[in-house]
Amino acid sequence: MQAQWTQCGSDASALLSYSLTADASPPTDKNLLSVSPCPATPLPRGRPRPRPMPPAAVSAATAAAAAALPSPSHRRVPAAKSVWINPNLSASHPLHHRHKSAAELQQRQHEDRTIDVAALVAAISAARTAADVASALAPHRPVSGRLLGALLSRIPDPRRGVALLDLVAPDLPPPALLIPYNLLLRSACRAGDLRLASGILLEMRDRGGVSPDAFSYSTLLAALTRAGHLDHALTFLPLMEDDAVAPDLILFSNLIHLALRGGDAPKALALFSRLRAAGIKPDLKAYNAAVAAYCKSGLLRDAKRLLLHDMPADGVAPDAESYSPVLAALARRGRHLAAVSLFTHMRAVARVRPDLSVFNIVLSAYGQLDLAREADRLFWNMRRAGVTPSVVTYNTMLRVYGDAGLFGEAVHLFDLMRNSASDGNGGAGSSVKPNVVTYNTMIAIYGKSLEDEKAGSLVQDMQANGVQPNAITYSTILSIWMKAGKLDRAAKLFEKLREAGTEIDPVLYQTMVVAYERAGLVSQAKRLLRDLKDPEGVTKEMAITILASAGRVEEAAFLFRRAANTGEIKDSSVHRAMMDLFAKNRRHRNVIEVFDEMRKLGHLPDSETIATAMNAYGKLKEFDKAAALYQAMREEGCVFSDRVHFQMISLLGAQEDFEALETLVSELSHDPSIDKRELYLVAAGIYERAYKFDKASHIISQIRSSNGLDVQKFR
Repeated sequence: MQAQWTQCGSDASALLSYSLTADASPPTDKNLLSVSPCPATPLPRGRPRPRPMPPAAVSAATAAAAAALPSPSHRRVPAAKSVWINPNLSASHPLHHRHKSAAELQQRQHEDRTIDVAALVAAISAARTAADVASALAPHRPVSGRLLGALLSRIPDPRRGVALLDLVAPDLPPPALLIPYNLLLRSACRAGDLRLASGILLEMRDRGGVSPDAFSYSTLLAALTRAGHLDHALTFLPLMEDDAVAPDLILFSNLIHLALRGGDAPKALALFSRLRAAGIKPDLKAYNAAVAAYCKSGLLRDAKRLLLHDMPADGVAPDAESYSPVLAALARRGRHLAAVSLFTHMRAVARVRPDLSVFNIVLSAYGQLDLAREADRLFWNMRRAGVTPSVVTYNTMLRVYGDAGLFGEAVHLFDLMRNSASDGNGGAGSSVKPNVVTYNTMIAIYGKSLEDEKAGSLVQDMQANGVQPNAITYSTILSIWMKAGKLDRAAKLFEKLREAGTEIDPVLYQTMVVAYERAGLVSQAKRLLRDLKDPEGVTKEMAITILASAGRVEEAAFLFRRAANTGEIKDSSVHRAMMDLFAKNRRHRNVIEVFDEMRKLGHLPDSETIATAMNAYGKLKEFDKAAALYQAMREEGCVFSDRVHFQMISLLGAQEDFEALETLVSELSHDPSIDKRELYLVAAGIYERAYKFDKASHIISQIRSSNGLDVQKFR
């Protein structure tokens, strides 16, 4: 066989041509040569083409080239490819290492594919000591990142995964450990070991050469939010900023929903503010959570601004869930006509189909407006709108009928519900079984119609149907009997409930206290209140709430201090009840003490609580502390109502710091959530009380000239 090998160089003058002659042998797989000719390199002009070497020289050159090639033991290269190796290439040359690393990588990938991963996982899972794990991995060391990832994703126990990672981490460069760490983090979160997962992420931050990425933080924070550990999840947000990892929309939405579900509306609003400050455009889910948080915090105007202006401006179409919290907040404030108007806007203008909760709210609003017929028409037309009434809807209609004095309609609807529960075919076309709220509503209706005997028999009827009375049931019965002049019967029932260990709620206690006081049995009322100092069967938080609602300052303060010292107060509503009680009785120092206790427990106060605390600081002439509280809460992302801002302006006026007052008013004038007219009226009143009539007159004239829409800077 005759083959030619042309070695090409960058210099045309160094071009060598060899003609090798060998005896041809039958082609086999072992000695088959597949050689592609090297492209000819053009020679520069003016240089003669070299002459072919004589046969003797060819033999000598061939022998020299063969001697220059390394032995197969040093370089494992197939014989067919040996002709491509430059004999002058040293082992330290970078090209040599590149060929070697590529070959090793190919060999390592081949070895990884041939490993029985299932058997290796079983061996690691059965290992009892670190030496057993090392022994199982010994034949495969050094472990590649591909094999480590396969093992970590299949080992169910995250703690064994930690041991495995600690063992083989030296085999890999630090940047290659990111994926194994993330797999281990995900495994710990799936196993519910959140403490281990948090430690893994913190170890990633402390380890050199590897740092958590967006997947790491998202995995851990999502697991923490699902488990209800909001405060622990929020501690990782500053770490994300330090690692230059930006939280995404999904993460923020999960945190906002968790805060809202946990009853911490101020924290939900703070998170929503951080979301928008980060330049992330909220989606429908985030907007709905923010609207609900605004409504829960009493910031109804801000909620309506989001619903009617911000959402359409961002191209986010509201749905029924967007309108529901606003309608409920309007109903809670007694603005039932505004709720009905918004419901009309929702259907006619926004073209949003109401859901069940919206129908329930509007039916109740109709009842409060004495529009029972409109409520009745809407109730029986719900199915045409594709919404099936629930037991809550039926209970709402019973209450509407009862408030309107339509006792016959209420009894008829109640009979339909009981018949539907027995034969499975309700009057509205579905089976709706009465619950405890249904019976409580009917007992109250019988009480309004002065049928106390029927009300008492209904309690026995509900027990016969498997519905157990609750505290509201007994409270309603007690009220009916007291109105009917059966005080002895009511007192006996209350004592029997206490002896039986029935759960007593604040409503039931307050009902009996009021009953004793109205009947002139003051000693009985005081005895009941004294019992709350050492409550049995009633939590101390509930006892404090009962005493605060009854206006018992000393008793509530005594029990609150004792419970606070033992760490038995966890609910922030107890702190708010005590602050309101002390504020009403002008005990401002006690207001500050309760507020400080609330902050020590890590609760984020709402807008009204902050306003109460700032008012107490103002009464105590501690203006600097009020200003520090205002600034600190703003930095934490608390969303204030207008009352808090106006409170701060008033405190600056009382301090006669008019420069700071003008700066704050100028800053607030650019806030779209502030009522500008009220803002400038408050500022004008402060200037008037400080005998700065020219300033006050200038502000009033600006308000009149601008028709209340805008006021120029008056500084």
